[in-house]
Amino acid sequence: MTLADSRTALPSGIYVPSPTFFVSKTATTYSTFNPPIDLETQLQHTLHLAKSGIHGVILFGSTGEAVHITREERKELLAYVRKGLDAEGYINFPIIAGTATNSTVETVDLLSDAKECGAEYGLVLAPSYFATAITQRGLIDWYIHVADRSSIPIMIYYYPGVSNNIYIAPSTFEKLSQHTNIVGTKLSHGNISHHTLLAQNPVIQTNNFHVFTGLGQQLLPILTIGAAGAIDALAGIFPKSVVHLYNLSITGNVGEAQKVQYIVSGAEEVVADLGTVGVKEGAARILGFGDRDGARLPLTGGLEGGDAAWEEKYRSAFDAVSKLEASL
Repeated sequence: MTLADSRTALPSGIYVPSPTFFVSKTATTYSTFNPPIDLETQLQHTLHLAKSGIHGVILFGSTGEAVHITREERKELLAYVRKGLDAEGYINFPIIAGTATNSTVETVDLLSDAKECGAEYGLVLAPSYFATAITQRGLIDWYIHVADRSSIPIMIYYYPGVSNNIYIAPSTFEKLSQHTNIVGTKLSHGNISHHTLLAQNPVIQTNNFHVFTGLGQQLLPILTIGAAGAIDALAGIFPKSVVHLYNLSITGNVGEAQKVQYIVSGAEEVVADLGTVGVKEGAARILGFGDRDGARLPLTGGLEGGDAAWEEKYRSAFDAVSKLEASL
């Protein structure tokens, strides 16, 4: 396996960690044990994002239920979406493939598959099964071995909430940023100080290592300290609104950006509260993609409380962003 020819960081912008869509319960192929992936809905949702100004898509991140998807399913879906994007003229719309496994060998295999199926980057979740015993040196060595063998550039995915609360120190990021095949990170935590320590670190800046937040409610603040953008699940439901916030922020229209951030943050809190279930609920209710309870076990069942809970707790926040989205 060959190293990527040169450092190519994921361009600044707004990216969507897409949910993985499964066939409807009304389909003859549906199974409660393991509902098949709905390839066409996945493609149509991705095309909707591309047409709405999103800069790229992540398949098989946490929102995409990566840990529920087999290797063969990953390959089939990646190839289908890449082919469909190219056919519609979106040949420069990047796909970032998530890995979410602890084994170095399996991670490299998944990255190799991703390259073969048309993905341009890999989003590599920190190995965390033995989080309490893992040292920073162990993390550095793990990522270096993976990066040495990956045929596509990789990004470090730091999400303590799904990684046994593993800790990755800013000094570890500085060291890893010097590897030519490690080109950025997604930080899915609320510590803006750590965003600053990475985005403003001269070593990291020199190495063209891009820092993205995984939380759209942090978008305006993290852009002011030099981060590259967001990999944001809410943008999978309201793509134009989150891109609008990004554009206002980078062009210095801070007053208007603050107002839009307020609207966006209200809906972001719903996503933070409900996670993947909330994203699927929103994608179905707002966009008509997939079923509201269209996840794989053990996430099936949809929003607890159903329509009543939606009306009482969540609809008002989504209505505000829906109004903004419709105006753009």
